[in-house]
Formats: sequence, structure tokens, C-alpha cells
Amino acid sequence: MSQTAAQPPETVLDLESLVADVVALAMKAGATDAEAVAREGDEFSVNVRMGEVETLKESGSRGLGLRVFLGNRSASASTSDLTADGIRQLVDGALALAKVTEEDPFAGLPEAGEFGSAGGDLQLYFEDVYSLSGPERIDWARRAEAAAMAADPRITNSSGGSFDAATGRKALANSRGFVGGYRTSYAGVSAAPLAQDADGKMQRDGWWSSARRMGDVESPEAVGAEAARRTLRRLGARRVPTQQAPIVFAPEVARSLIGSVFDAASGDAIWRGASFLAGRLNETIGAPELTIVDDNTMSLPTGVGGFGTSPFDDEGLPSRRTVVVENGELRNYLLNTYTARKLGMKSTHNAARGLAGAPGTGCGNLFLAPGKLTPEEVIGQVSSGLYVTSLMGFGTNLVTGDYSRGATGLWIENGKLTHAVEEITIAGNLAEMLRNVTAIGNDLVFRGSVASPTIRIDGMTIAGA
Repeated sequence: MSQTAAQPPETVLDLESLVADVVALAMKAGATDAEAVAREGDEFSVNVRMGEVETLKESGSRGLGLRVFLGNRSASASTSDLTADGIRQLVDGALALAKVTEEDPFAGLPEAGEFGSAGGDLQLYFEDVYSLSGPERIDWARRAEAAAMAADPRITNSSGGSFDAATGRKALANSRGFVGGYRTSYAGVSAAPLAQDADGKMQRDGWWSSARRMGDVESPEAVGAEAARRTLRRLGARRVPTQQAPIVFAPEVARSLIGSVFDAASGDAIWRGASFLAGRLNETIGAPELTIVDDNTMSLPTGVGGFGTSPFDDEGLPSRRTVVVENGELRNYLLNTYTARKLGMKSTHNAARGLAGAPGTGCGNLFLAPGKLTPEEVIGQVSSGLYVTSLMGFGTNLVTGDYSRGATGLWIENGKLTHAVEEITIAGNLAEMLRNVTAIGNDLVFRGSVASPTIRIDGMTIAGA
């Protein structure tokens, strides 16, 4: 592997021209409307375990997707063959599929006047993710693991240290005049050590840092040290008796609750009547302190674009900010064009799609607005309860709101974290949980496209010993 810095791949393919040409071919072949999306990207990933490279991957990909309409009939197809013959087969195949599909009066592209792109440089791409050579990238993974292993003699093993970097380009065009494209970048480092207590029982935890540019990624030593701290605090974990008690969710697990609210508020679940939020617009669904926002345009405190930021959604509608819940009241569902038409509403510019298939609904930067309390103050108000640090399983029923997840964490006694807790299940109902949010922390940090500060929820059941 070269000792020089890794370099971005030479790109000779004009993705915007490609998708515009494919749309033109589809229209010439008989489509009444068409939409094409192209993506290309590269990825580097290394995992080191006990100082030795365990897996190493470098890859690149290109792909093209096409959605065509014949009146109210539609179909899609995709290919990685970008030769003239491959594109011709893509167009012919999509049109052949459209001819045999059922008509759907709600299918179709957005109206021509709705398209657009968020203005300015959203700071989504940085070439410094290539600033490290291949050996240096591997060294970052080694350093993260080594820092975790050196933190305490009770850390005796490791699930590894890793380093990842990726860049991507995307372009979208349709027959109603929209053409747009943008680039993204990513880099991250992580560590996952294992610790052993005096009885030989093992515990594992981990930590990571990721960003759009290398300059914002935390050092491997800082990541390894935090991974070690989180692992060591799990030693001596035990079950607690079954009971009802306040539960404080750490930010890294609280975000899954916010993700469940997104799922329940997404247009597909709403028009199907498969959500406990169906028919509840402008009703109070949560505590007065609860405000949830989806913002596809936001910048992080470092000045770069968020992980969910983009200039336009996957139907070519300009990115925007949508308040989902405001002071406990459900203000908006999150919709693409199809689900909006189903509900007699307007798109919230939340279309998301892969290369094939019709657009679904996706979030941008989805977050619970922070409160004024520090995490220590949130915990300090609990006389006896659970601080949840990790969740297992997928236990949210969107129709009923019933919620049940395996959990581990730390027990709170008199406002202090005492001992580790494991082999328990926490349960409640998401509708009731939203109303029973009694404290929100000020520690909102984006480590992905969905984020939440520390939150406290009362009235849940802990199933344990």
C-alpha cells in the first residue's frame, strides 16, 4: 500500500449530464414522465483487533436508477452497467415493467413549479478525508484500540478498533426540468474493548467519532479512552427487581426514541392507518417541553453540513426545516409526494430513495430540541431509577405504541450513578412515554442524522429479577 496520502478517485463521468440524458431517452422511448438518479462513491474500512489487521476493504461503486411513468402506471429499474447498451436495456426494461403494472391515481412526479435546491455551499464534502495514507488510516484504528487497552489492567481483550472513510456523488434529473447533484464525505474512528472483573465475567462497550471532514474527528486516543471508560463502568452489572421507576435515556439511546416518533409520523404509516399518530395533527401528544424538528438544511456547530443535510430531497424538492412536534403538539407529518397526495396534503420534502423503487420517506437531521438542564442535573433529580446506556432488539409497535426493549445501564440512587445493570427489559407505551417526559438535557450532539439530548421518562416498567 502506498505511503502517500490516499487520493480521491479521478472522476470522468458527469453524473448530471448522465441522468439528464437517460431521462431524455426514456421520454423518447414513450414515457410520459421520467426520473433518473445516479450515484458513485468510494469507501475505505479497516478493523484492527489486538493490533493486527482483521479486515480491510477498499471499494468503489457506480449505479444508475430510472423511474418511468406511462400515465398513472409506473415502474423502476436500476443498473451498474453504464455503457450505452446497459442504459438502453435499463430504459427498455423499466418501460416494459410499467406497461404491466396497475394504475395508481396518486403516482407521479411533483409539479414543475415545486422543484429547487437549497442555495449556497452546504459544506457536505471535504477532500481532507483523503489526507491520511493507507498505513496511517490503519494506524488510527490501532491507536484507538491501543488507547482503550492501555486504560486499565482489567481491559484484557478487544473487539477491535476501526477507521472508515468514504466519499460520494449523487445526481437527480426528471422530465419536468429538474437537474441537480452534490458530493458528500465522511470519516470516523471507533474502539470496542472488553473488560474482565475479579470473577472472570466479561463486559464490552465502545465509542466512536465521525464527521464530514477529518479535522472534526476526535483523536484515536480520545475515542479509545472514552470507550474504555464506558466499558469499565459496566463491570459488576446485575439485575434489579421488577418495578416501575423513572428512566433516564443517555443521548446515544434516546435518539432511537426520536427515530420511533419519525416512523410513527411518516406518511406511509399515516395513510395506511398503521400509526398511533394517525388523525392526531394539532393535538397534544407529548409533554409541553417536547419539540422535535426535522431540518435537511442545517449546519453543525463546526460549520459543516449535518449528516442528514442535502440541497434537495430524492424527488428534487428543495430541502427545508419541518417542525414535527412543537411544545408537545403534533404539527406535521413527514411526507413525500405520493403520501402527501394520499392524505390530501403537501410534501414536506422528505422523499428518500435508492437506485430502484419508488421514493419512500426519510428524515434529514431529526432531533429533539435540547432543554436547559445538564445531564448531571437530570440524573440528580432521580431518587431511584435507571440510566439506560444501550438498548437491544426492536420492540416498538407503531400501531399501538407499545414499547419493549432489552436494556443495560447504570442504577441511579439518590441522584447518583451507583452500579451497572443488565439482563432487564424496559417497557411502556410510546404515546404515554412522550407525555411522561419530565426532563430534557442540554447535551444535544449530532453523531448521526438523528440526535437527542438526555431525557427522563417516568412511569415505565423495568422487568428484572
